[in-house]
Parts: sequence; structure tokens; C-alpha cells
Amino acid sequence: MKILFIEWESIGKKDLEDAFIKEGHSLIYSSVFLERKTYADLPEVESRLSAILHKEAPDLVFTVNYYPMVSDFCNRHQVRYVSWIYDSPFRRIYSETVINPCNTIFVFDKQLYLEFHEAGISTVHYLPMAANTERLDTVKAEPFAYDVSFVGSLYLETHQPFTEMSESLSDYSKGYLDALVTVQLKLQGCDLIPDVLGPVLEDMRKAYPMTHERGSIEPEEYFYAQHVINRWITTVERVDLLDAIAKEYGGVDFFTYYQGFTLPNLRNHGPVDYITEMPQVFKQSKINLNISRRGMKSGVPLRAFDIMGSGGFLLSNFQSDFLDMFVPGEDFVYYESKEDMLGKIGYYLAHEEERQAIARSGHEKVAAAHTYRHRIREMLAEI
Repeated sequence: MKILFIEWESIGKKDLEDAFIKEGHSLIYSSVFLERKTYADLPEVESRLSAILHKEAPDLVFTVNYYPMVSDFCNRHQVRYVSWIYDSPFRRIYSETVINPCNTIFVFDKQLYLEFHEAGISTVHYLPMAANTERLDTVKAEPFAYDVSFVGSLYLETHQPFTEMSESLSDYSKGYLDALVTVQLKLQGCDLIPDVLGPVLEDMRKAYPMTHERGSIEPEEYFYAQHVINRWITTVERVDLLDAIAKEYGGVDFFTYYQGFTLPNLRNHGPVDYITEMPQVFKQSKINLNISRRGMKSGVPLRAFDIMGSGGFLLSNFQSDFLDMFVPGEDFVYYESKEDMLGKIGYYLAHEEERQAIARSGHEKVAAAHTYRHRIREMLAEI
């Protein structure tokens, strides 16, 4: 199959390219940097893609993440558009273009897929994340340099919408949202935020106006819940958990773009390269944490697959999609609260053979059924 691969520097781009090629497909490249494009740039996008389309006649167009402009283009030119959404939450999926018949859109969160399915939208499908175990197995590392590590963002590298919005809110709205954050932090596996914003929605509109692309049908409640409030809750939760680990176990190793962040006994190593350095961290850590972004419904994030695919031991918050693919206590371990997390860290640091057996089993499961080559086959079978 001939595939027009619209490339940008997305995580996993190289792994996807390798998988498509190893599965016998040919790739045509177009380097339109879609992440910064708006409908004002449509003539440029149209011109560049049309030239490739007429010259190469690809069987389909593929992107990591979904782009309404590309869907509109493919719909007009009657060519199949396949996208695999890596991010959650993801604003552009709430677009009137999603129902375009040219689309085959994959999301890694089953609950999100079911919401679209139950709404009668047949263009959205479920496809979990994956790992390239062939590449990860070639990365060499000397275990174990770290007891407990976390690779991820605190969402403090740039502006924080919640704190920016709070500066202009009434005292009532501030108190309401602070209480809501406190309650949500105590709940795992349940996102109550979108359903209870009514009393402060008008105040939030004024303090932090919602912006969106042409054709967006994104609900206001979704925008404020997922991209403002849950983003902040994720920051608060990750800081709290890292601080608790550092205090309980005398240290924690943190890898992030926000190099200015400090806590007692926290070692901030700065960012790591996705291809070589990140797998080394996973291999060199006795325990690798996954703390999913709040607002993610049921999906297993890419970080978890990369940890297991690297042969690392995974300790994660609970996400129900894990149970479709892996066995808790056999392939990975999940925690249900901060106290549970701290207890399990202590247990698995003290039980090395059990910990390493779980890491081996997780790696074997990923290699056997959850690589990019497996996902390419599943993806193309839907077309």
C-alpha cells in the first residue's frame, strides 16, 4: 500500500515509519508542520498536498493525531484519511469534520471511543498505544541506577491556564473550584469535573475565554474541565506524589523539561531523548511510575507501553484499558491511592525477584501482541 505520511516531530514517528515499511508498505513524505497551521493556512496546505496527491496517487493519507484541515482536503479529493490520536485529552476530535466519510480515526482510550460510538459516529475506532520492542531491546543500560523514577511533565514549562484564569475569578468561583480540585484529587477512575461546572461556567468564560478552530463543536465544559482544571489537578497530583516518595524513601529521580522544579530529595535530571535516553532510564530504574494525566478516561498512555516494552517494571495508577491487555501483579502493578503507591514501592523494592519477573512478563506481552507492527495490521484491517 502506498501511504502519504504527513510528518512532524511527533513521539513515535520513527517507530511508525519503521513498522509501515517492515509491513511491506511504501511511504511518501510531506513535511507540512500541521501543529501550527490554522484554516488561514489552508491554501498553502492544499497546494502542497494536492501536488503530492496528483503526482503519487497514494492509497491513503496518514497522520499522528487528527487534523480537520487534512480531513477536509481528503474528503474533497476522495482519498482515505487515517489518523491515530496519541494525545488525551485532544481538542480537535470535537470537530464537525469527524463525520467525513473519508476518515478512519483511532483513539487509544476505549471509553472515549464508546462515547463516539454511542453517538452514532462510525469513523472513530479504538486502537491502544504500542511499543517498538525491537528498537528498545537494542538500547543498552546498566541496571540499576535509580530506585524510583518518573519521566513526564508537570505542565509548568509554559503558562498554567488554571492559575491564569484564577486571577480574574470571583472569590466564590475560586472557592468553588478549589473545593472541586480537592475532591477530584481524592477520586481515581472518575472524572466529575465536566458535570459540575454550571455554577461557575459564566465566570470562567469571562476570566479565560475559550478559543477554538473553525468547525469546532467542542463543549465548553470539556474545554474548561480537561484543558484548564484537570491539567492543574495533574500538576498538583504529580508534585504531591513525587514529594511523598522523596520523603518516604529518601529520594526520587525525575526527568522533565521543567528543569527549574525542585523538592527536597528530588533529583531533577532535566529532559531525556525519547529514542535512546528514555529507554535507558526505564531499564535503569527499579520502579518506573506512570501517573496518567487527569481527564484521560480509560486509556493506557504511551509511557506505560514504553516502560514495559523496555523491560522496565511499571507501577501505574489504574486505567481500565490495562485489563484488556495485561494482568495486574503479573505484567504490571497499579496503585489506588497515595498510601497504596507508597506501600507498593516499599514492597517491590524489597522483593527484587518478584519485581523483575513482573517486568519480564510485561515485556513479553508487549513484544508478543502490542508492537507498532501489530497496530499497523489492526489499523489497516479497519479500512
